[in-house]
Amino acid sequence: MSTSSLKRYAWLSIIAALLTIVLKTAAYKLTGSVGLLSDALESLVNLAGALMALAMLTVAARPADEDHPYGHTKAEYFSSGVEGTLILVAAISIGIAAIHRLIDQRPLEQVGIGLGVSVAASLINLGTALVLLKAGRKCRSITLEANARHLMTDVWTSAGVVVGVSGAYVSGYEQFDPVVALLVAAHIVCSGARIVKDSILGLMDSAASPEDLKIIKDVLETYLKRGVEYHALRTRQAGARLFVSLHVLVPGEWTVQDGHDLLEEIEAALKEAISQMTVFTHLEAIDDPICWNDSEVDQCD
Repeated sequence: MSTSSLKRYAWLSIIAALLTIVLKTAAYKLTGSVGLLSDALESLVNLAGALMALAMLTVAARPADEDHPYGHTKAEYFSSGVEGTLILVAAISIGIAAIHRLIDQRPLEQVGIGLGVSVAASLINLGTALVLLKAGRKCRSITLEANARHLMTDVWTSAGVVVGVSGAYVSGYEQFDPVVALLVAAHIVCSGARIVKDSILGLMDSAASPEDLKIIKDVLETYLKRGVEYHALRTRQAGARLFVSLHVLVPGEWTVQDGHDLLEEIEAALKEAISQMTVFTHLEAIDDPICWNDSEVDQCD
């Protein structure tokens, strides 16, 4: 699936956010619950994150050009970083609203209808999150995965709010509602911090995941029985695209054509194993001892 085709998932997230904003705001108006207000505020963050995701996926889909010879896929990290930051802002807003409600307590109204509307909105978020998570993992999109994780956090948040509002209504202990809202805010902070951390690591050219690295090494191991070795394996994740470079060592008596054909075969095998991969290979003679030391890799160029 191309990066450009991922934009339809961003549109799905936008539509879901708009629907949940309407439903959760209605639930808050019906009940006056600060917990449901916190839920509605997070849905605003969902909308902002979805819009940012659409913008960055559009940028990431652009082909490589003279100024960006390796493409624009890193734009996805800006989307997830902004969404993570917005989640933290929402958590602060929820915390402030909850503290105000602890000070200025108000009775809850029409709880049954309000909670029913909130649950309906949560089911929309749950369905959207599952679709985005599946697409994000399949297409290796950190933007869709971050959006999905945020929506799943929203689902758990809503579950906590339902518990808080129900508990406050049944027990008559009105502080139960804002206390649960504060716990929800703390949970959201953890989610936002995790998303921001992943974005920062991506912008710093993190290596491939252990799972991807194992796949790469498994492919390369199949060539060892042909008298071929490899070293200086380097990986770099840039959004959905994975960049891999390595040195391939072949017997010195091989012709240039033999070596070239082997590199073409290795590159094709790696790209088949992991989609959206760019592979750079360097051919060396296996009997050149200086090239076996990764710390002196520059001497082999």
